[in-house]
Amino acid sequence: MDYETPLFFRVMQYASRAEGDVIDMVSGNPDWEPPAALREGLHEYADADPDRFQYPPSDGLLELREEIAARRNVDVSQVVVTNGAGEANYLAMARALERDSGSEVVLTDPVYPYYPGKTTMLGGTQTYVETDETGQLDPDDVRTAASADTAAIVVNSPNNPTGAVYPEETVRELVSIAESNDAILVSDEVYDHYDLSGTFASALSVDSEHRIVTNAFSKSMAITGFRVGYSIFPEELVESARSRHMLVNVAGSRPAQHAVLHALRETGPEYYRANRDRLRDRVDTFTDALERAGAEYTRPDGSFYVMVRFDGFPGTLENVERLIDEAGVAGMPGTAFGSSREEWLRFALVTPRVEESAERLIEYFE
Repeated sequence: MDYETPLFFRVMQYASRAEGDVIDMVSGNPDWEPPAALREGLHEYADADPDRFQYPPSDGLLELREEIAARRNVDVSQVVVTNGAGEANYLAMARALERDSGSEVVLTDPVYPYYPGKTTMLGGTQTYVETDETGQLDPDDVRTAASADTAAIVVNSPNNPTGAVYPEETVRELVSIAESNDAILVSDEVYDHYDLSGTFASALSVDSEHRIVTNAFSKSMAITGFRVGYSIFPEELVESARSRHMLVNVAGSRPAQHAVLHALRETGPEYYRANRDRLRDRVDTFTDALERAGAEYTRPDGSFYVMVRFDGFPGTLENVERLIDEAGVAGMPGTAFGSSREEWLRFALVTPRVEESAERLIEYFE
């Protein structure tokens, strides 16, 4: 079986080879500081005894799992610490597909492209449900698409790429649809700390054996390189997930888990609030400029992405490369996220040069 290299890497490689100054708005790598306590945890770990540099428990440091469990109001036995949200989603989707209750994975369109890629890798088939123009998902459309062959329904809220945040009613309906089709709702909540609307609802708010919640500290603590995530499984599904995790990864990074645990315990809500305020300012700056340029755009309720449509400039890879070469701004083609946003481009607001990038786009399209 052949796997296609994700388009993110092709765009980043092209931008890195471009001549001149290019503002990177491709991937969701936060440019702001991690919590101060995270650095403290790393320094502290450097002086640890040699035994602390050996394998941690495969499913994660017990203290970290306990901290996650307490914060998410679940039993510690349900928590598996993973190699970022990427592995968390892989374990969740694999567990859903290996239940022998179907091979279909219901996805949204637009979609974060790693979900269909993982579906193919795991031997499943994709069925897409298109969201509305704001990125909201109608549960009735999901109910129509789901069937006895549905193994999983995979959703992401706050959403990449649309910035939509699903209300509690939608989340409850999605869990109900999974239950009625003997499927698993996989709820990727990695952007939960970037809910700008105050309407975010976790699937953990619904007590069900048919939902798995995934998350990570990559975005919330601005540490995408640490690769510390987690999955929360129903009791009856967790054991096989632990085994798959052990076979794939053996274990995660002990120093990274220690630093994250220290940061969780010592970081107050003001850290996360300040980052949301920073993001709101960037959204205002970027969308105000797009307004002046006469572009159509989505204003995110969460996450840190803006989708943009410039008239007569479809969201193809070729046009993204043109913007890199001629405007000095690197974004993502809408075609990377499915068929419904082929006319659009996606920009990540994770650069202090948001205003400059907006001005470059205005100048280019004038």
